[in-house]
Amino acid sequence: MSVNVTLPQKDRGYIPISDHGLIGNLRTAALISVDGSVESYCVPDFDSPSIFVRILDKDKGGHFSINPTKPFTTKQNYLPESNVIRGSMDLRLECAPAFNYARSAHTTSIVFDDGVVDENGETPKKAQFRSSEAKLDLDLRYVTESTLKGIPEPEVQLNRLDLSSKGHKGPGVWSKLSLLEGQAVTFVLMPPSGPSYPALTKEVLRNLFNSTNNHWKSWIRRSTYKGSWKEAVLRSALALKLLIYEPTGAVVASPTFSLPETIGGTRNWDYRASWIRDSSFTLHALIRLGFTEEAHAYMEFIFDRIMECSDGSLKIMYTIHGTTDFPEEELNHLDGYKSSRPVRIGNGAIDQLQLDIYGELLDCIYLSQKYGRPLSLAVWNKVREIINYVVQNTDTPDVSIWEPRGGNKNFTYSKVMMWVAIDRGIRLSEQRSLPCQERAFWYQTRDDLREKIAYNAWDEAGGFFAETYEQPHVLDAALLIMPIVFFASPTDPQFLSTLNAILRTPENGGLTVNGLVYRYDTSNTDDGFEQEPEGTFSLCTLWCVEALARAGRFDEARLDEAVTMFEDFLQYSNHVGLYTEEISPAGVALGNAVQGLTLISAASNLSRILSKGSIHL
Repeated sequence: MSVNVTLPQKDRGYIPISDHGLIGNLRTAALISVDGSVESYCVPDFDSPSIFVRILDKDKGGHFSINPTKPFTTKQNYLPESNVIRGSMDLRLECAPAFNYARSAHTTSIVFDDGVVDENGETPKKAQFRSSEAKLDLDLRYVTESTLKGIPEPEVQLNRLDLSSKGHKGPGVWSKLSLLEGQAVTFVLMPPSGPSYPALTKEVLRNLFNSTNNHWKSWIRRSTYKGSWKEAVLRSALALKLLIYEPTGAVVASPTFSLPETIGGTRNWDYRASWIRDSSFTLHALIRLGFTEEAHAYMEFIFDRIMECSDGSLKIMYTIHGTTDFPEEELNHLDGYKSSRPVRIGNGAIDQLQLDIYGELLDCIYLSQKYGRPLSLAVWNKVREIINYVVQNTDTPDVSIWEPRGGNKNFTYSKVMMWVAIDRGIRLSEQRSLPCQERAFWYQTRDDLREKIAYNAWDEAGGFFAETYEQPHVLDAALLIMPIVFFASPTDPQFLSTLNAILRTPENGGLTVNGLVYRYDTSNTDDGFEQEPEGTFSLCTLWCVEALARAGRFDEARLDEAVTMFEDFLQYSNHVGLYTEEISPAGVALGNAVQGLTLISAASNLSRILSKGSIHL
């Protein structure tokens, strides 16, 4: 929960990225600031153009806000076991949409609303926003209510709001409300109603609110998690559920776009697509909590993509609709969060070669087979094609997990994950008795690859596995995954030496500061961004926790270190228990939020090791 004392400002600036909650409907999602503003919202889908994106341009990005006219205190929290946010404040409403990423003009008119039932016999008004260029129309409607006897329903008057001086391409509306105890107003922004829409009444809105809250409570109560840190784990699960696009089962990496990895920097990316890697991590986490329906839906989505491929290769990501049309574009008319430019939509990484994705995918397929529906022979034959593609490309350079733009190299992480892809393929064929004439060759290739990695990636001088074969002096925190995917034992001397190197501070050649882990040293490698700094990476911190925990089965000091690092990490959540992609050494939230890179795996395995000394596969 967050409590803030705020002074009203005519020109509100940017607020911290962490000062937002997330709501959604399994089609799209919105960031809601602690001071009552919709800061980011795309309609109707995750990857649709925004109508509100003030978080990326405080003047013309568009917003839907509720603010007071005098100093005020706000509170924001989720209702228990749900993704419903509640607040309390005096009201001044502003609804100022900016269609198509603030590029398209619109008209605004205030007319009588025949679709609202008023018990006093009066017809309220609504605001109509129409953008022919964006091909989107929206209505702002409201329903008033009094919950106390003798208190009248509040009066609402909508007025035009001219923000053209700030760069808006059409008027908004505003309304000043003086509410007495027991009075309430519900505002609804929606497409123009048709014959199939029910009339807006207090009962309809109350039922919608209650059914939404009940939906989330019913869903989270299906969790089978019994371990420690349960509140954080279940909040993480609820956040992950918000990333699922229900019509197809696709999982977005994040519902936001172009939030910076460094304030004022250029590493600003659009993650509103379904990365195979991120989706696999998300499904791993949900399966472990017993949410197998979501896993089945995503596997159907990815099996459709697998059946479409002709040579065993896949794109690293797909749109939530299953296509590969996600062109990268810079929106130079937007200021960017605190002038972090450029603002980007789409992502050019879709055409990169990232061979590690096959390891994450096959590991996810393998896990889903343990808890879900068996593979059909047709799908298995396509999976065989994927593994054969991996076998043919074990010596091929790529750009790997961090998507640098400095050219292809022999990234150790990709080699490890290709080993995982082949290993899981062998396990699937044997445990499910699936036909596989190539099995002997897979065995040979897997074992050869293991030996090549041990020889080519090991930096004898530094005493660690390096980021690439070409740069043996560069550390990469992604290699913390080695024991997690059973590539290496958690007590293997070479891995432990790598872990120790990563745990050193940057001043001493490591990647860890204040218990948080960087991906790699941006000043020591060519990633195409001229050594631009960035924050620590949340996923790497959690992988470090899990690596320490696994090593801690045989070394109590390591286990204590894992607990300390994990519980310190939990302190970096925001007021509603959400985490961003990155965290600065000073604890400032950076990057897109919320991401499908979750604490569930680390919490689950750490809890299990503490209680039983066993590891969850």
